[in-house]
Amino acid sequence: MENPLEPETRAPISDSIIIAVARLVDDAQSGTREPSHSDIDFQIKQVHLQKGDPKASGQTVGKAKRVRGTLRWAMQNDPEAGEQLVFKLISLIKGCGGFRPESPNYVGADCVATASDAFRTEGYELTTDGELMPVVLNNLSGADLTKALESYIRRAQRGIRDAALVTGTGKDLLEAVAAHILQEKCGGYDAGWNFHMLLGRAFIAVDMATSEDKPKAGEPPQKNVERAMFQLALAINRLRNKEGTGHGRPWLPSISESEARIVVELMGTIAERLLLAHKGKK
Repeated sequence: MENPLEPETRAPISDSIIIAVARLVDDAQSGTREPSHSDIDFQIKQVHLQKGDPKASGQTVGKAKRVRGTLRWAMQNDPEAGEQLVFKLISLIKGCGGFRPESPNYVGADCVATASDAFRTEGYELTTDGELMPVVLNNLSGADLTKALESYIRRAQRGIRDAALVTGTGKDLLEAVAAHILQEKCGGYDAGWNFHMLLGRAFIAVDMATSEDKPKAGEPPQKNVERAMFQLALAINRLRNKEGTGHGRPWLPSISESEARIVVELMGTIAERLLLAHKGKK
């Protein structure tokens, strides 16, 4: 089984982040500045995304268009490598002085602010000096926590494996969503509850059926889907490595990479349904 990419060497990828990162390397309006095309070459090759690189296919493109094209290809074809490239590009720009106002390679306050806003939407913090890190969810509550969990859900639904673990909480994605729902609906929960109890209470709080709810005559067919989701969530939890290995590897050693990716996507689907029900949306 191949080793998964380390979560600390990745950052989210989205349309807004692609545009923002491309602006960070765009020197069309300010004269030539680093990073150079050869610097970008090296980073693209490091994550094996040459297939998506417009320059590698013979096109004559500027740095911004090149980065934008490569990342868009990666988002559709290899999002984990795309996330790794995003992180590498931010580190490269920082190393070139792109976040230092006194540097000839400074990208500009507006570009930094735009990138910071784009990353914050995806649950990451980009500081003015170029440090990029996940938002620690233990420090969030209410609507801010909901938005951060939604960013994990979006990444999980793309099969990004480290989205299974929610930064700074010690919980996986489904646990974190269930705990958040109970905190908002019921004012809290018992920290001693096991996963079955925690999830069951969250399902009940948002009026979703669990497998322990017997079918009733005339009930909508969606209730059977909810029961199946509950059972699936319990099955996923049984695949968890309870010892905790960190670094985005929450699964038992017997789980293959393809199985892990599918399981993370399923976690994202169930978590999304719970949050939508929490917000009163069908």
